Amino acid sequence: MADVPSLVSLCVDAILRHLVRGDDVSPDIYDLPSHIIDSLVPRLPPLALHKLQAEMPYGNWDDYESIDGSPKHGRKRGRGGNFNTAWKALFKLRWPMLIDRNEPVEWQQMYWETHLQNCLDKAAGLASLPSFDGCIGEMQISDYILKFIVSEEHVNRPMYSKLSFHFHEFGQYARCLKLQNVLCVAETCDLLRNSKLQSLTLRWIMSKEHVDGLCQLLIQNSQTLMSLKFIHSKLSSNFVSSICASLKIKDKQTCVAASFTVRSSSFLENNPVLLPPSFTSFLSGSSLCSLRLCDNHVDRNFARILFTVLINASSRISILDLSDNNIAGWLCNFNWGISSKCQLSFETGKSLQSLRVLNIRGNNLDKDDMESLRYALFYMPNLEVLDISDNPLTCEGIRSLIPYFNEAPERCSPLMELNVENCELSCIGVTQLFDTFSILQRPPTSLSIADNALGSSIAGELGKFLSTSIRELNIGGIGLGSDGFEKLQNEMLAESMLLKINISKNRGGLETAKFVSKLLSLAPDLVAVDASYNLLPAVSLPIFSSALKIAKGNLRSLDLTGIICDSRQNQASMLAEFQHNGKPIVILPSSRVPDVPYDDDP
Repeated sequence: MADVPSLVSLCVDAILRHLVRGDDVSPDIYDLPSHIIDSLVPRLPPLALHKLQAEMPYGNWDDYESIDGSPKHGRKRGRGGNFNTAWKALFKLRWPMLIDRNEPVEWQQMYWETHLQNCLDKAAGLASLPSFDGCIGEMQISDYILKFIVSEEHVNRPMYSKLSFHFHEFGQYARCLKLQNVLCVAETCDLLRNSKLQSLTLRWIMSKEHVDGLCQLLIQNSQTLMSLKFIHSKLSSNFVSSICASLKIKDKQTCVAASFTVRSSSFLENNPVLLPPSFTSFLSGSSLCSLRLCDNHVDRNFARILFTVLINASSRISILDLSDNNIAGWLCNFNWGISSKCQLSFETGKSLQSLRVLNIRGNNLDKDDMESLRYALFYMPNLEVLDISDNPLTCEGIRSLIPYFNEAPERCSPLMELNVENCELSCIGVTQLFDTFSILQRPPTSLSIADNALGSSIAGELGKFLSTSIRELNIGGIGLGSDGFEKLQNEMLAESMLLKINISKNRGGLETAKFVSKLLSLAPDLVAVDASYNLLPAVSLPIFSSALKIAKGNLRSLDLTGIICDSRQNQASMLAEFQHNGKPIVILPSSRVPDVPYDDDP
């Protein structure tokens, strides 16, 4: 015999039906006991939950809760009703792959922002069709999307089907959006009139029509927009001038945008004599903190002009990324007027004194560029991260920078991270780098020498280096082989301070497992090991299992992708017991890897 429903459950079901119908919320609902509200909130679809929360009167509720659960005046919370938890559950149900967040999140805002982005992506696909000749706001939302926000029986309600309804109701939650060129029109500005955008990513901006529509949107959000990014676009001088002018706050000559990115695009004309005045003004603004111009076919002339502007600017840029361009020789004609022994005045290179990250990887830089860079780096006394990877520096180029490494700690904050991947380095140059860092009082704590053909002969010096203060090390693809890993084990005698290490693509075979086992016993702080694609045989699994059982540390990730396992024996199951915060520590191939040698050549 079926259980007789309780009076409380009948009340909850009745209120649920009332809210789901889309009717106005009755004020009497807010006078219900808290345990009924507690039962009701988790059962509501997003639109009904949104209405219940939006129309809640402040006066009848004495509970307030912040995102992290601590008391905070002014944040509405039904007595005993945890709305943020309900919104998180709805988000996880719809986008399970996007739920992995550790920081406090306002899940209602995240839900509707992600929903609006889904709607915009669908709208962009339809608007791109040659046959489209209508209004963007009149576009129909698919039943598939509607089923996530209303009850199934109300999917066909006309009021919910138009794109304009969704932006009118939820546009206030849009903070970070991505737009395709076909949506850079005046109508989109009207749809987003209630939004206060903080981050905007644009794709395929190529015509004056696109720029004109975009500029309206920028003017509309000039007081809140902090980040602007262009991808696969074509930005002429005139376009850049219009964009920068639109970022200025009305009646002021300043803007709040702190991050400006142009990636994989055509940026300005070839060989400009000067940058557009509005762009120069933007670069000199006090708000700009991050400038990324990556993979834009930027040449040495542009880079020289840009660097001249930044040296004389009053901005406080902390990130400068010019990666994947062709700026070789950009510093050769600079008359720095300083040596490594003199002191910088406060006004010299004022903007660059705040620089903390410099990324110039993939620019065909050689040893002569490193000699010039050595002096340029003294304009950056607070530099923490330097990435010069994917450049043919050779050992001579590294030697040119060693005086900077030696003297920088005496003058400024020490460099914390150095990346010299794929720089045609030999054991001689890397050994000199190790020797330099070993005698510094505050050496870099993160180093990547990956993808340099060093071979097993570097293993002896590398084993000693592991016992220094290095915290993160990437030695992937340097050709250690099984002999190199064996030498590493023999040289590792003292405890290591490592947090993360990447030893992937070294063809180490079984010796890789033995090295990891010894490393785990000597590095109590180790949290991540990437040992992928090392021709690991299945017999190495018991070695990893034993090492994890006796490890002193707090390992969270051990990447064994590419291991050659026998699926019939299911040997990988012995590693399933090792978990961190409910997630497996060991990363294994998702399917059986063919029993063939791994080719790690690029």
